[in-house]
Amino acid sequence: MRCIKCRAPANVEVRRHRSAFCAGCYPDWFRTQVQRTIDDDRMFSRDDRVLVAISGGKDSLALWHALLRLGYQADGMYIRLGIGEYSERSQAKSEAFAAKHGLRLHQVDLAADHGFTIPQMRNQREGKPCAACGTVKRYHFNKVAVDLGYSVVATGHNLDDEAATLFGNVLHWQTDFLGRQGPVLESTHSNLARKVKPLYRLAERDSAAYAIIERIDYIVEECPMAVGAKSLAYKDTLNALEETQPGLKYQFLVGFLRQGRKAVKTEDPVQIRECAKCGQPTTAEVCAYCRMVERRLKKLPSLASPLGGEGLPSLASPLGGEGGEGQQQ
Repeated sequence: MRCIKCRAPANVEVRRHRSAFCAGCYPDWFRTQVQRTIDDDRMFSRDDRVLVAISGGKDSLALWHALLRLGYQADGMYIRLGIGEYSERSQAKSEAFAAKHGLRLHQVDLAADHGFTIPQMRNQREGKPCAACGTVKRYHFNKVAVDLGYSVVATGHNLDDEAATLFGNVLHWQTDFLGRQGPVLESTHSNLARKVKPLYRLAERDSAAYAIIERIDYIVEECPMAVGAKSLAYKDTLNALEETQPGLKYQFLVGFLRQGRKAVKTEDPVQIRECAKCGQPTTAEVCAYCRMVERRLKKLPSLASPLGGEGLPSLASPLGGEGGEGQQQ
């Protein structure tokens, strides 16, 4: 197998494209795919300040690395979720990457700044904690982005993630979610940053190959609290199909975005208001984050109020200079 660029022995095969690359040519191909996705979906420009949601895993760190190599203004943000040793290792990987490249990494510590952890939330609810974790992440990534002047929040969701989400929504005919699923969520309020997914056309193994070749040290293990999650079963099913039909996941997702989404997408305008508790944008009187936290507080009276007096999460930027100011590089 030879690299399609230089004809040297190939190190990475991309079956859905019937392509292969050597270690020298692959990173450029990966970054070109990221740039094309940004351009095709009009995600952001080089004038935008981008806040990358960092988990310490291969996708978020590969995305941050690629954006910087492409010349974008990109800082990182990590949320300390309090999931034992997993969170400690994830934090260490994130901080080490930022330190190695001289980057700014904002941090929010749920326990220290807001008085609770994701495991505590899990213990007070039925089922998996993934929904609560997602609510927490969306809230804090958006709030910090808006408060510190970032116009865009970029996440490392890849092709496998998005195809699995689509698969689950189709299985359960979640038409509301199907209508909203996409690589770009535009800002519809002054306190909402645009949300984008620049890796949605790249597979999980694409990010892993990029991270390995670029010597990005990332946490390998999955979140221990996600064990048994339906999304993992959906990924396994799609991977089995992909094995015999290379490109199926890409065709499934991109085909839906180009043709299927318009059949379920509603044009009815959604009324955005400010949460009565925290002032953040919501479609209800009280936002999902505040409702969730209030329910937990009733069952865990020892938890401190996560909304605080000032409303702005405490930010630490030990690797980027002034920290709380969140200035661009």
